[in-house]
Amino acid sequence: MARLILVVEDEPTLRETLSEALEADGFRVTAAADGRAALDRFRSDRPDLVLLDLMLPEISGIDVCRIIRAESPVPIIMLTARGSEVDKVVGLELGADDYVTKPFSLRELSARIRAVFRRGEQAAATAMPPMLDLGTVQVDLAGHRILRDGAEVPVKPKVFELLAFLVRHQGQVVTRDQILELVWGYDYAGETRTVDVHVHWLRAAIESDPARPLLIQTIRGVGYVLRRP
Repeated sequence: MARLILVVEDEPTLRETLSEALEADGFRVTAAADGRAALDRFRSDRPDLVLLDLMLPEISGIDVCRIIRAESPVPIIMLTARGSEVDKVVGLELGADDYVTKPFSLRELSARIRAVFRRGEQAAATAMPPMLDLGTVQVDLAGHRILRDGAEVPVKPKVFELLAFLVRHQGQVVTRDQILELVWGYDYAGETRTVDVHVHWLRAAIESDPARPLLIQTIRGVGYVLRRP
């Protein structure tokens, strides 16, 4: 069965255009015009992906994203007329998988949707054991938890996704651009500081001495590598 996409957009013409284009591209579509209706549709229809406008009546797109992410790992692509760095960071910190700024081409949007689905398929194909032991740190991939000396360490959603990515590529040196593409899921060229900040937070959560990291090591001029003890 074709994958179901929930289109959340308050502008009627754009909502109809997106719906028709996605259906022509082989997807099934359900739609909502405000944040409250979006949550109702999400819970009743259980879509495979959510296209979520940032500026919505009733409940904002940011709050809808936060609520959906608390309930489900479903992919979320945020749509917005805004282009500021702050808006991108807020949306992605809440767990959005990609971010598209209006105006955008339908061809680009379709490519991004398929890229998100492709990454999900690749992750499933390379699934790790549900609990991975890194010495004093245990990574619960199934439960999205980090345990250090048996105690849970709270981290932001993207920090955990970054760790899960490094775990799946342990022993491999990965560039900042690769991390941005495969963890954040969008083209963020020139803004690799986002990765460095999240690595800093991750080290604070799992390293015995974050200033002298043993697990997540920096490869100068290239990126990072996770080395198991």
